[in-house]
Amino acid sequence: MLAVSATALLAGQRWAVALVVIAELLLLPTIWPRAFLGGVALWPGRIAALGALIAIVPGLLSARRAAAALVLLTGRPRTGVMCRRAHAGLLLAGLLIFLISLL
Repeated sequence: MLAVSATALLAGQRWAVALVVIAELLLLPTIWPRAFLGGVALWPGRIAALGALIAIVPGLLSARRAAAALVLLTGRPRTGVMCRRAHAGLLLAGLLIFLISLL
């Protein structure tokens, strides 16, 4: 999903930013335990996981733009209220994904 969305984003499709943020939210709980917990015993693996976490940051910082694109994808009118609700939903989804990964 991330590769297709990133390719669509590079092709100029503005809607793909929403899918990139969602894919990075789903990728985050897979990577962070390998960077900070004892999952990978080798230091090169931990360094690679830290590098991947650093690479995710710009995509997650574009969550506000992704919320506006997500509103357009759902077919709802793009108003300030709808964009704020979509942004809050993305943040809530990220928080839930993070909390579930702790279990």
